[in-house]
Parts: sequence; C-alpha cells; structure tokens
Amino acid sequence: MPEDQTLIIGLFAVIFVLLVWGRVRYDLVAFGALTLAAILGLVPSDDVFSGFGHSAVAIIALVLIVSRGLSSSGAVELIASRVIDPERPLPLHIAIIGSAGAVLSAVINNVAALALLMPLDVEAAEKAKRAAGQSLMPLSFATILGGMVTLIGTPPNIVISEYRQDVLGQSFSMFDFAPVGLTVAIAGIVFVALIGWRLLPSRTSIAEQGQAFRKGRYVAELKVAESAGEKDITVLSLYPTAEDTDIHILGLIRHGKRRPGLASRETLQPGDFLVVEGEPKSIEAFMGKASLEFAGSEQHEGGVLAPGLALREAIVPDDARINGHTARSLGLLHRHAVTLLGVSREGRRFQDRVRLLRVRAGDVLLLLGTPRNVESSMEWLGVLPIEGRHTEVIQRRKAGLSIAVFVGAVGLAVAGLLPLAVSLAAAVIAFLLLGLVTGREVYNSIEWKVIVLLASLIPLAEAFERTGGAELLAGQILVLTADSAPWVSLAVLMLVTMTMSDFLNNVATTLIAAPIGLSIARTLDANPDTFLMAVAVAASCAFLTPIGHKNNTIILGPGGYRFSDYWRMGLPLEVLVIAVSIPALLLFWPI
Repeated sequence: MPEDQTLIIGLFAVIFVLLVWGRVRYDLVAFGALTLAAILGLVPSDDVFSGFGHSAVAIIALVLIVSRGLSSSGAVELIASRVIDPERPLPLHIAIIGSAGAVLSAVINNVAALALLMPLDVEAAEKAKRAAGQSLMPLSFATILGGMVTLIGTPPNIVISEYRQDVLGQSFSMFDFAPVGLTVAIAGIVFVALIGWRLLPSRTSIAEQGQAFRKGRYVAELKVAESAGEKDITVLSLYPTAEDTDIHILGLIRHGKRRPGLASRETLQPGDFLVVEGEPKSIEAFMGKASLEFAGSEQHEGGVLAPGLALREAIVPDDARINGHTARSLGLLHRHAVTLLGVSREGRRFQDRVRLLRVRAGDVLLLLGTPRNVESSMEWLGVLPIEGRHTEVIQRRKAGLSIAVFVGAVGLAVAGLLPLAVSLAAAVIAFLLLGLVTGREVYNSIEWKVIVLLASLIPLAEAFERTGGAELLAGQILVLTADSAPWVSLAVLMLVTMTMSDFLNNVATTLIAAPIGLSIARTLDANPDTFLMAVAVAASCAFLTPIGHKNNTIILGPGGYRFSDYWRMGLPLEVLVIAVSIPALLLFWPI
C-alpha cells in the first residue's frame, strides 16, 4: 500500500480502538486525530477546519435547537400525553408509545423524544405494577427506528445527504428516506411490541425502577389568573386534571387566609391561590393544564409564559442563609426574581403559606426562575442544588405557533424554495422572537461534543477516500462476495456498518462507511443511492450494546439492564432490519 494509504488506515484503526475503549472523550479523539493527520500531511492545512463550515454540521446543530423549541412550547407534550394508559395490555402499550416515539423522532432529535416519553413510560409501569425494564428498551429502539424516516430524524441521514451533495452534486430530500425507513420502522415496532419485550428479563423490582424519576413531593401555591373570572371554575372541577397529573389539591387561599377544609365547592376567583402537593413535573404540568400561574409571576417578565424558566430543587444545609427564615423575609423574589414555589419536608404537610414558611435545615426547596437567576440565588441562599433535578416550564399556549413555524420551515425545504439549513435557521430565529428559546438555550441545546466529532471527522473521511483507503476496504468486501449477486455485497456492507455502529458513534460510522459504499457501487457499476441508503439505515441501527446509541445509554439505569441484555432483543432486531431493508432498498432504489 502507498504510504499515505497506510497512514490513514492506521489512523482510523487507532480512532476505532480509542472510541471503543471509551476512556477518552470521543470529540477529543477525533480532534486529536485531525491534528495528527494535518501534521502528517494527510489533510491539507487549508482543509483542517473545513468541517466546521460544512452544512451537515450546521443542520445537526439547528435540528437540536428546533427540537428544544418544540419541546418548550408543549407541542411534543401534546402528543405524548395522549398515548399513556396504564390499563392497556403491555404489547398494546409498547406499540402505541413506540409509535409515538417513532413519530416524534422523525421530526425532532430522537434523544429528545426518548427523554420526553421515558418518564411517562416509567409512570405507566408503576401504575400497572410491572417492571419498567419491560417497556423502556422497546421504547428506546422505537425512537431510534423512527429517526430513519426523514432527513432530519437522525444524524446519519443528514451526513449521508450532505455526502451525496459533495460527491454527486445533489443531496437527498426530506422524505427520500421515508420508503425504506418507514418500512423498517414499522417492522421493528411490530417486532418489539409482539416479541421483543418477551426476550427481556424482568428482574427489576417496582421499588428499584422508579428511583431515577421518583422525586420529592412538594407543597406549592399556584395563583389563579385574572382570566379566571370569565367563567365559573370550582376547585372540584379541577380534580380530574389533578388526578391525571398526579397532584393532590390541599386547599384554597383567598385574601391571605386559608379557606376551611379542602374548599372543593368554592368558585375560583382572580388572585386566589390553590395549594397543591406533587412532584415538580406534576406541579408544572397541572399548572399548565389548569391555566394557573405561579406565586410572584408578575415579577417575571412574561409571567408564566416567560421564556427560559425552569424549576430547580435544592437542599437546605445547617449553615444556609435561609435556614430559620422565610422566603419573604429574605426578599428572595424581589432580590433575585426567583420564586420559592414549593417546599418538601420529610413528606409532611404544613398549614403555613409557602412564602411565609420558616425554612429548616433538611428541607428541599423548589425554586423557579431563569437558570442564571436560580443559580445565583442558590449560592446566595447557601442551599445545595440536587443534580439532575431540573424541570422546564413549558409555554403551552404557544404550541400551535411552534408547530406552524416548524411545518412552514419543512415545507419551504421540501418545495425547494430554501435550502434545509436556511429554512431551519429561519425557524430558530422565529423561535427566538416568540420566546420559545433564549439566546442561552440556543447554545445549551447544541451537543457540542457531537459537533466537534463531526467537524473533525469530515476532513479525515475525505482524506480516507482521497488516499484510496475506502477503495481498498471496498475491494475486500467485493473479494468476499465475488461469486454472489450485487445485493449480497449490499448486505455485507450493511452488516459491517451495523457492527461498527454498535461500538462507535453513528456519525463516525457513517463518515467511514459512506465512501466504502460509494466505492463498491462504482466498482459494480451500480446505483450509488442504493448503497448510500443502506449505510444510512445500518449506521442508525445500533441495538447490541448500551454504548452504540445515546438512547440505549439513557435507559441503562432506569430499566435495570445489564450490558448483555441488549443482545437479547437487539440481535434478532438487527437481523430483522437487514432482512426487511434489503428487499425495500432493491424495490425503492433499484440496484
């Protein structure tokens, strides 16, 4: 082999080993390899940072921001809330929540789709008195499958589309992936719903499974909005909503005084406070569905619809400033524009109003405000934040607007009136103007490690193809399948790509496998789109390990899984994917 070819293949071998080893962050591995390639002369100095300006990088970043905006508006929650019913048989539950996850993954980032549906799935498992591990892995796999249906559903599709633009002069369109992706997704969801979940162990106990999501229950005060006077609403009429959101209504405060009993027959008046008990997410959901506001909302610009508000939980140590004081006496709302929304005290209920309650060491506080204000207020109060206890305040009244903006952006791209990157950028600007995301959230929404990984690997992949490395590996596959039909080479390519994706980031896998697939197609004088589509499907299907896809990693703890559990359902699913996708590829993208 020529020296450049030997060096680039050796460099990719080192990258593969380091990524599988996992002790060094994958973005640092890729960036370090890019730097070394530039030093060795494998990547021209003018092209070292070209990946950071590549359209695939921009599209992936913009998709993540748009996903954040859709979630913040309640548009995604609107769909999710209608798919949970703990009374359903498990196969039907998996089929419905899996289908919902697949639909969401087709239009937003599949990690965001899983993050939204996973707590709902765990809650349904608790109510049905079964292990959450029976349905979490099927849900994770369904969200991965759903991402294959559209261009923006998963990073491999975006990378393949932009690679086609670079080498063939035209990218894939938004729904070019749908015929094969939808076929595979439907077959996969049917499998996980009817057969897959039966292959999983049910070792996780009910007591163990909810630890990742079971939070403290808080007593909180929610303010009745001024619009409440337009129609008669009694406390009793809110009981069904409270039950749906797992909230207990404890009473009513009017003119600063607690009404007798539960005040269930009282008609709500503007300025009343409803006293409720529940977990942070439940309180936030009840507040939105019942059109209530939080105490002190007038101090936050935009009130309950103010952008960027979030709930944070913090514990009170002995030396905290707030220990022995009330939120009002310290002027928490006035000084920091942060509301003490609720207090949890060893499961006890109390009669004092939340802002007038004398806080004790050991209490857990539920604070509401912008992330920056809450962070500074926690430091000032001397309380300790509880990691992972973060709940966003959803702006549900803007759900329709966010959906209209997103559909409009996709429509402009599909019609060819604007490039996808430009239409998504316009959607991000619209979300900023609507207050669905803040400037800070724009940057926080982007997974920078993936961006650096992709931007670093793009020049390396180009060098891999330019030096003949891709052609060499493609030749090995062709030698292996020399006496077989072209579709056998397609199947071997998918098998190799899928195996790599089980251990590598799917973006890295796509960038390595795409030039190999193109080289095979050119050698066979076959349709390159068939092989590029095969790479996109295979790179997305990482079901054998918890490290192959972030969704698989997320469910590892809450599902009570072990490393070996993923093979039980993942291996037959990967075999099914190849068995279904090969005929679909040959039908929709003739070889």
